[in-house]
This record gives sequence, C-alpha cells and structure tokens, in this order.
Amino acid sequence: MAPTLTKRSRGGVVKQFSIFAENKVGRLNDLVSLLAGKDVHVLAICLVDTTDSTIIRIVVDYPEVAAPILKAGGFAYSLGDVMAVELQTEAQLKLVTCALVQAEINIHYIYPFLMRPNGRTGLVVHLEDHDLATDVLKRNNISVLSQSDLAR
Repeated sequence: MAPTLTKRSRGGVVKQFSIFAENKVGRLNDLVSLLAGKDVHVLAICLVDTTDSTIIRIVVDYPEVAAPILKAGGFAYSLGDVMAVELQTEAQLKLVTCALVQAEINIHYIYPFLMRPNGRTGLVVHLEDHDLATDVLKRNNISVLSQSDLAR
C-alpha cells in the first residue's frame, strides 16, 4: 500500500534529494539498494563527482518515506525543490527551453527521469523561479508535474 503524501506540492514543484557521499566504489549501489529494500523508487538520478566526494541528486516517488531511510542509512542530504515536466516527444525539449528563455528564466541544471508511472518520459529542472516557470510552461502546453503525479 502506497503511503499518503503528507503535504500536497504546489504545481510544478517536486522534492529532490542532494545526497553527499564519498567518491568510492559501491557507494551508489549502497544507496540504491537501501531505497529499493524499503520499496522507494528512484525515478530520476544525476551524479556530480569531484575527486573526494559525489553529489547524488535523486527524485523518488515518496520523499517523506525516503528521508528517514537515508538518515538511518548514514547518508547526509539536503532536500530542495525542483520542477518536473512531462515530454510527449523529444521535440518538446525545444519548447521547454524556448519558453523559459523567452521568460528570462535561467536553468541551473536539468536531467531526465529514468522511469515514471505509465512509462512516460520527463525532465527534472532546477531553475530560478518555479512559480513563474510553471505558469510559462503551462501556457505553452507543457505538462508540469507535482509530487503527487510521481506517486505510484
């Protein structure tokens, strides 16, 4: 049975974990195994590594379930807001970037979903103004997702 979301996200905003980990063999596997063992699904993932450490950015289906699991597993993290958009075709990527540039909204980083419910594709986008971006993208017929859209 899927847990209930404790708080409904405002449109276009989903929770992203930025997990700080040692840059060593097996650490990503430890993280993925820990979450999978508790039935938490990693829907999107991006890694940025340096010589000594790695920032693992993930979006999961139930962040309120993942948070205590990560803490108990010894993973240091911060939790922040990102935007999630659904793409019907790869051509919609141009629509997303064009709409955001016309509104003068800077994209800090972007990465794809691995999988979403119903096999749909999408992007995780970190940018300056989520509320304005949500409005702009919706006006351009881009599907903007909320955290509840990611729940299984």
